Amino acid sequence: MELYLDTANLTAIERLSRQFPLQGVTTNPSIVAAAGKPLAQLLPAIRELVGPRARLFAQVLAERADEMVAEAQALRQLDPDLVIKVPVCGEGLAAIKRLSLLEIPSLGTAVYTPMQGLLAALAGASYVAPYVNRIDAQGGSGLVAVRELQQLLTLHAPHCQVLAASFKTPRQALDCLLTGASAITLPVDVTDQLIHSPAVDAALAKFRLDWQQAFGA
Repeated sequence: MELYLDTANLTAIERLSRQFPLQGVTTNPSIVAAAGKPLAQLLPAIRELVGPRARLFAQVLAERADEMVAEAQALRQLDPDLVIKVPVCGEGLAAIKRLSLLEIPSLGTAVYTPMQGLLAALAGASYVAPYVNRIDAQGGSGLVAVRELQQLLTLHAPHCQVLAASFKTPRQALDCLLTGASAITLPVDVTDQLIHSPAVDAALAKFRLDWQQAFGA
């Protein structure tokens, strides 16, 4: 199982990469824009924080396949181990096919249906990212989509992994993992909720109080 952090906040990455067993960091254009720094500055800074073995993801913005491939190659100049996120549309599928031939790993992103994810996998993507909460918000079931996509990949494209994204609660993440999804990426607030609990805080405070009353500081 692979756990990723979905952010470009360097302070959060530094803190959570020290505490959590993270495999790396995922970003998208909106996340990078919120950080206020271009990828040329962000990617080296993130790499320095997470180390050489972590996996980083960044997304292309171009709309045509040839431009997506050129942008992917430029991004890989910033980080040679970068996984390129490509939206799963017609031009995106064409780009994923070409990236596969160039041996550049890609992630099919903005996945809303299992068949959409399967097509990205068959085109050569190493990961596909179903948008769990966004599917729910549109009246579907993100969990069902993840389950069906995982079944399709197991049967027809075992080289590709589900990297489930778009979470609002830890429960959504847990349910996706229980379906067999092998990777998830979480925003900072949901990652914090995995370990922080008022009940845990109260228990630790009680332990300290009991010890101090019995033995002092």
